[in-house]
Amino acid sequence: MLHLQRLRADHAAAILRFERENREFFTRSIPDRGDSYFAEFADRHAALLDEQETGVCHFHVLVDDTGAVLGRFNLVDVADGQAELGFRVAERATGRGTATDGVGRILVAARDEYGLRRLVADAALDNAGSRGVLRRTGFVPTGEQVTLNGRPGLRHVRDLNHHAAPNHPALNTQP
Repeated sequence: MLHLQRLRADHAAAILRFERENREFFTRSIPDRGDSYFAEFADRHAALLDEQETGVCHFHVLVDDTGAVLGRFNLVDVADGQAELGFRVAERATGRGTATDGVGRILVAARDEYGLRRLVADAALDNAGSRGVLRRTGFVPTGEQVTLNGRPGLRHVRDLNHHAAPNHPALNTQP
């Protein structure tokens, strides 16, 4: 069973393990965070918690029953009922619907817990996996081209109002 949890101080060790175990995997599609990320992890984790307290970001982890982190799902730059979605999933969890499930769960949290009405997400053109997750969860490409770490990408949007036709079982609820 998977659980989406809001970022807490006690997630630090599991997140650090997740990031270390998947470092090489992540660098295949995004730039490496660098050694300083790992050396300064405790301070960075504390800073994320402080930022989350301001309400401009909502950070989450998707964990299994053992507490192992399988993914990170974040809502950043929250303003005016909108936020940007970012996510990453462990290599061992890819190809099993984990990212789609996690995004579906964060859509529900965005709408029901944080009162958001719209999410924006960018995906590199050569990242078919992320683009597929966005499509399966109801995101629509805007046609706006973006650059992600020097790579071409597309912006996607997802309306979260209760009348939108959801593409994820977690959103198949009535208001």
